Amino acid sequence: MSGKPTIVLVHGFWGGAAHWAKTIVELSRKGYTDIRAVEVPLTSLADDAARTRKMIEQAPGPVLLVGHSYGGAVITEAGNHDKVAGLVYIAAFAPDRGESPGGITQEHVPEAAPNLAPDSDGYLWLKADKFHESFCQDLSADEGLVMAVTQKAPLASTFGDAISQPAWKSKPTWYQISAHDRMIHPENQKRMSARMNPKKTITLDASHASLASQPAQIAALIDEAARAVG
Repeated sequence: MSGKPTIVLVHGFWGGAAHWAKTIVELSRKGYTDIRAVEVPLTSLADDAARTRKMIEQAPGPVLLVGHSYGGAVITEAGNHDKVAGLVYIAAFAPDRGESPGGITQEHVPEAAPNLAPDSDGYLWLKADKFHESFCQDLSADEGLVMAVTQKAPLASTFGDAISQPAWKSKPTWYQISAHDRMIHPENQKRMSARMNPKKTITLDASHASLASQPAQIAALIDEAARAVG
């Protein structure tokens, strides 16, 4: 894949880098060898963007940033780095300056919002017995169980962290909408994607976990973006 950018994948709330597993395999089958999946701490937007920037800086050349869910806010904040050539949003937040994921969520409250539960340490969990139906209803029950048990809860305060300078205003973008998303309302996804004037928008009949339930389509969109910026 000579001339192709490094692909840096950024996960969201209630997941980790391994949520990209099936997409990584599909990208590898397309010949991509320089793929990185960031493990962000989910402790604050500043912390998560800083960790992502470190991964960007380690890449040998241009970077295509791909964010799922809250990872979209992270790439929006970290994507102003000079090495970032483009941004791909997978059922993701794409806040404008001064906006936060929590504020956007309140515009159209998602179906699974009642299934979130804070703990005494300030972390916000997706109830394990509601995880499958809320996050990944188009995956098997076994896959949903594993995602529930291995979920990575964010500090609840991270929801309120606002974007300083949105990278999507200056970098080419691509967006995937999940039509059956119960974690980020599809109407919010439509609004966020439309205002960034992306190079391409696709809508999949998918849950929030489209990166796992429809990895071939996700990899195809990433491939298209990589070829465009390459």
